[in-house]
Amino acid sequence: MDGNSHSPEIFDVLVIGAGPTGMACAIEAQRAGLRSVLVDKGCLCNSLFHYPSHMTFFTTPELLEIGDIPFPSVNQKPVRNEALEYYRKVADHYQLDIRQYQNVDSISGADGDFRVHVTDRFGRKFAHRARKLVVATGYYDLPNFLGISGEELPKVHHYYDDPHPYYNLDVLVIGGKNSAAIAALDLWRHGARVTLVHRGPRMHRHVKYWILPDIENRIRNHEITAYFESNVEGIREDSVILKTPEGLLTIKNDYVFAMTGYHPDFDFLTALGVDLEGEDRCPACDPKSLESNVAGIYLAGVIIAGERTNEIFIENGRFHGRQIASDLKEKLSTPVRA
Repeated sequence: MDGNSHSPEIFDVLVIGAGPTGMACAIEAQRAGLRSVLVDKGCLCNSLFHYPSHMTFFTTPELLEIGDIPFPSVNQKPVRNEALEYYRKVADHYQLDIRQYQNVDSISGADGDFRVHVTDRFGRKFAHRARKLVVATGYYDLPNFLGISGEELPKVHHYYDDPHPYYNLDVLVIGGKNSAAIAALDLWRHGARVTLVHRGPRMHRHVKYWILPDIENRIRNHEITAYFESNVEGIREDSVILKTPEGLLTIKNDYVFAMTGYHPDFDFLTALGVDLEGEDRCPACDPKSLESNVAGIYLAGVIIAGERTNEIFIENGRFHGRQIASDLKEKLSTPVRA
């Protein structure tokens, strides 16, 4: 259900972010007898929806399961569309109250009576009320920008989807990790002329073991051109300027995929009053309950790790709901009813 009602009802728990971790938090709250609602600025599992259309997960189906619902898959490693169907089925099974396409603008109130101010896709503004909040917003919506001239050109993308539009074109892929390797290989296999640029001396050692030899062989065979220990100095309409160990180089270019990673919405967290600690800007939270330094606001999923976004994934973030629900059950001894 998309539940666009503007009712002033108060929920026990409002979860910001309707991805797998947010869903797991709502399910566990529901199991604890609490009334929960999820709010997302996009669709259900919005980040997964924006993954490449034919993406294969790096993990097995059982490690993506939430709510004790089995994830049936004919593949050893499931693909994006299977995962989206699985999470839709889970949402249906638990009859989760999911308010899609509602962007959270701000939060007012305090522990026991928060007001979550949102804007829907038609520009209408209203507020939800909740006794407790869970922030499970992930990080995929905020790319790490390069800060170079021409990055604002429409030919520059920070997300990779489908190779077909780039057939017979000159495409630059920036990065040396999994997403860059996958994009470069997929583009090359579908007829693009691919150049890869990475600031490191070689592809990153964490590139998955079945992908790394593939990209290295394509580079070795000169099927994909690669510049290591190099950076992009500027982007123009029909070319890019590279800074290589041999000096500046200008090459022909039609499109750029800057696969330079993503980061959590730190501004949103600080606006809530959540403290960010250390050089990795890890949000302050109790390791047992996952309640932040702001009473009544809990954190779940990858945002707990701050800038160390390679530490928490669906596989381990899905268990945060149990920790949070256990604490909520103690603190909300008199849950609200519809």
